[in-house]
Amino acid sequence: MRATILVVCLLAVAAIFADGCHSKAVDKAEFRSALNSYYSSRPDCLWPQPVKFPQQAATKDESQTEGYDALTDAGLLVRKAAEKKRFLIGSKQVNDYDLSAQGRSDWTPDTSEPGYGNFCFGSPKVTSIDNFNPPGTDATRYTVTYHYGIDLPSWANTAEIKTAFPRTAAESNGAPASATLAKNGSTWQVENVNSDASLATGQ
Repeated sequence: MRATILVVCLLAVAAIFADGCHSKAVDKAEFRSALNSYYSSRPDCLWPQPVKFPQQAATKDESQTEGYDALTDAGLLVRKAAEKKRFLIGSKQVNDYDLSAQGRSDWTPDTSEPGYGNFCFGSPKVTSIDNFNPPGTDATRYTVTYHYGIDLPSWANTAEIKTAFPRTAAESNGAPASATLAKNGSTWQVENVNSDASLATGQ
C-alpha cells in the first residue's frame, strides 16, 4: 500500500515538473517579444509600393484624388489646381500634389530608389497571444495566433485618412494574424507571418 502511494506521489511530482518545463517552452511573453522584435523593423505604410512626388491627378477622378486630398487635409501635401493640355481634344482640369514642409518630415525615403518614398504610420505591436499549437510533435516550433495593432500618429488618425487608406483603420482597431515561431537556442525566431487583415491600401 505504501509502495503504491509512493509511486503515485512520484508520478504526480514528475507530472508537475514536466508541466513546468513545458510551460516555460511556450511562454507567451517570449512569443510576444519575438513577434514585436520582428515587427519593429517592418513599419506599415500607406502605399504597397514607394511613390514619387510631385504627382498629378485628374480632378474628376475620385479614385486618384481621394488619398491625396486626405493627405492634403492632414497637412502632408500641398495641392495646386492646374490645366493639362491634351493633343487635339483640348484640356482637362488636374491637381498637382507635392510634399509640404510637414510632409517632408514624416516622409520615409526609399534608400534603393532616390526620389521615391512612403508615408509610414508605425510598426505593429502584439496586443494578445490567443493560441499556440505545435504542427506536430516538435516542441521547438509553434504556430501562434494573436492580435496586433498600431497606435496611429496624429496625421493618420483622421476619418479622411482611414477612409482613403482602410488599412490604417484596420490596424488601429486591432487585427488577427498567425505566425510560425521556431526556437533558436534560448530565443524564438519568427519564420513567417500570415495576416488576416489584407485590406486594400487606397492608392
